[in-house]
Amino acid sequence: MINKLMAVFSLLTAGLMALTASVQADDVRITPTRLTPQIYMLAGEGGNIGLFIGPDGTFLIDDQYAPLTDKIVAAIKSVGGDYPRFLINTHYHGDHTGGNENLGKGGTLIFSHDNVRERLLSGSFIEAFNMKRPALGPDGLPVVTFGHDLSFHLNGDRVRVIHTPHAHTDGDSLISFSKANVIHAGDLFFNGFYPFIDVNHGGTLKGMIKGVDMIVAMADDDTKIIPGHGPLADKADLLRYRDMLGVAHERLARLKAAGKSPEQAIAAKPLADLEETWGNGLFSGERWIEVIYSGI
Repeated sequence: MINKLMAVFSLLTAGLMALTASVQADDVRITPTRLTPQIYMLAGEGGNIGLFIGPDGTFLIDDQYAPLTDKIVAAIKSVGGDYPRFLINTHYHGDHTGGNENLGKGGTLIFSHDNVRERLLSGSFIEAFNMKRPALGPDGLPVVTFGHDLSFHLNGDRVRVIHTPHAHTDGDSLISFSKANVIHAGDLFFNGFYPFIDVNHGGTLKGMIKGVDMIVAMADDDTKIIPGHGPLADKADLLRYRDMLGVAHERLARLKAAGKSPEQAIAAKPLADLEETWGNGLFSGERWIEVIYSGI
């Protein structure tokens, strides 16, 4: 079991770190997991994709990297969907929006929070990965944006898009399928490991906790939760993650209030007892503190 988990974490880390490198489509397999007769999770390289198919058209949540678009469309068609009619970006990062231009050129209508469009329009730099991303062309930009919430009524369900302020970024949205009892958490939820928080673009650990609390309140024991990264989850998985975030915030906030620098906070080893469970993914505890401490 441990070896299996380590293999999963290695794949997740490779997918996220590909933010700084080109993606080789030949090496990636897009794998659909059926959640309901109409809803699937697509895993490949980058953020997990949500897929909703039906007579009103295919609805896509995020789109990974540009070289993978043809494989993603093929996976959609393999489970009975067609070319995406609608695409919602949960946030601006390239492992969730890299296929925007391809899909936009194909006629997909793209939606996002206002701040996501601004990031995609102006380009961005993520200090934690030393990654600069140029602005997207017109075909890749959301054409419909919103400031708080949005609803779609299609394929027999109500799809709620809910903005969560200053969480993973300043433009995050979670997506809830009301009748199907499925939630796509975006990068509010890294299932099984410490999450990346983009503090240079409005992200905060406190906001992450508030966003996760929103999902917890919406979910029940039967809810299927698609995390931004990691395996398909349920409410119990989310609660374990929420507990970890809360413990980390309490300890790091105490150190920051005491005037401790990031280096001093790391030296205090406040996450030592969490490391075995949560530190085998994208970040060790020490590196995670370094990345998120200014956003405490």
